[in-house]
Amino acid sequence: MAHPVQNPVHTVVLGALRLYLSQLIPPTAAHGDTTMTDIIELKATDLAAMLCSRVCHDLINPIGAIGNGLEVLADPAQSEMAEGARDLIASAAKQSRAKLEFARLAYGASSTSGTDIDTRECERVARILFEIEKADLDWQVPLILLPKHKAKLFMNMLLIAAGSVPRGGLVTAKISGPAGEEKFEFTSKSDPEKRQKTLVPSGSAGLLSGMPEEGSVDARGIQPFYTGLLARMTDMEVSIGLENDMFFFNATPKPALASEPADAEPAEAVPASE
Repeated sequence: MAHPVQNPVHTVVLGALRLYLSQLIPPTAAHGDTTMTDIIELKATDLAAMLCSRVCHDLINPIGAIGNGLEVLADPAQSEMAEGARDLIASAAKQSRAKLEFARLAYGASSTSGTDIDTRECERVARILFEIEKADLDWQVPLILLPKHKAKLFMNMLLIAAGSVPRGGLVTAKISGPAGEEKFEFTSKSDPEKRQKTLVPSGSAGLLSGMPEEGSVDARGIQPFYTGLLARMTDMEVSIGLENDMFFFNATPKPALASEPADAEPAEAVPASE
């Protein structure tokens, strides 16, 4: 069978993805948080390139499988493998759709009008994604509208939470708090039958903070780095870790700065007239 990369259809599809994503990077991506000089600042073009590489990495295998399946169906000498090829195509198409739907919402601007995204759309995309993940999803999210970048932050946090139970388990997603002060909470625990401990995805804490241990970021770590960027853009503080073999990943609004008192001299008491 031909290698997936050699198929010209793949080149066209992945090239279109690069063009699409390069137009959807948040305008503040190149600036970062100027008050924290240790945070890595990426040019918008570099961020776009790395996100495109991440999407291409996620899609190349299922798209390649579709191409391979079609080649089998087109070869009369392999007619006995036709049924297996059709199953392969169906499975790969399902994976491709799930990954594209997720990337469209979590990385891109999506086609939603205005600046808010309904959490029903987040749930729809999340459930499609978890159809191809090994973990189960417990969705505890009310029907609300989220500002676009907060919705993207929530979906990217969900993907990181899914990565904490690579062999299966339960991921719980929750939103609480009043409008404008929403708190995002994710927990997960591995399936004990899988004999796989719950884990914090490697390097995620440093990448979320914008200060990876390696001192640089590449396409492999761009997704958690982008998640941290979204958190800073939306004034959210994130915390991630393990407690009693339970993974937790939270985002809470940064506390408002207390207003400084006016520099005014205290009024002197006026003596009572005799």
